[in-house]
Amino acid sequence: MATEIERKFLLSSDAWRDQVASSRRLVQGYLARADHAAIRVRVVGGRAELNVKHTLDGINRLEYEYEIPVDDAHEMLDRVALRPLIDKTRHIVQIGGHTWEIDEFHGDNAGLIVAEIELGSDDEVFERPDWLGEEVSSDPRYYNSNLSKLPFSQW
Repeated sequence: MATEIERKFLLSSDAWRDQVASSRRLVQGYLARADHAAIRVRVVGGRAELNVKHTLDGINRLEYEYEIPVDDAHEMLDRVALRPLIDKTRHIVQIGGHTWEIDEFHGDNAGLIVAEIELGSDDEVFERPDWLGEEVSSDPRYYNSNLSKLPFSQW
């Protein structure tokens, strides 16, 4: 079992774009989703994974992740996953010894951009870049599983 401690923020500007180290496109779909748990399949490049998450409080989650055959993942996305799928570009930014994952959504969630940081503990100190906006870690609307139920375009 792995515990993930993740904080999520909106962005106050596009200044982060000048700091991007790499970017990649991700497509994921949810096979099941509930208030506090979700099972998803994700394809990124030539790799696919099955992921189970259970949120404890919005910031702390139990997370289980397993690599699966890419062909199986595509079939699950096409035939099993709930709609709409989550389509996003993940940009990686390194600041102060931490990795920020900035997700720029496409499709039904176009216009939404969020920054996430994974921490080693709830009270871990991290540098807050100037482009960081409001924290939304505990707002369930921003969970990817909920964005696949009620996309940003429908808010």
